[in-house]
Amino acid sequence: MEISVDISMYPLQKEFEAPILAFIAQLEKEPGVEVVRNELSTQVHGEYAIIMILLEKEMFSVFTQIPDSIFVLKLVGNNRQGKLGI
Repeated sequence: MEISVDISMYPLQKEFEAPILAFIAQLEKEPGVEVVRNELSTQVHGEYAIIMILLEKEMFSVFTQIPDSIFVLKLVGNNRQGKLGI
């Protein structure tokens, strides 16, 4: 089953841009997962199991380094890549 996830990350610290870019770069390393960047959020498209394992790993990594971080996720039960909306 393919899904799409819209992710917004808010590291609650003065220097917030570098951790966001590092998080996105880690997502982009995963084969078979499509990552689309924009100014307000990042969309991830691909297989449910792969994406959920990837998000668990990378969000855990962020929380261990920057505990005062917020993630807002929107999940859609199909691949919406290239379609209007997420």
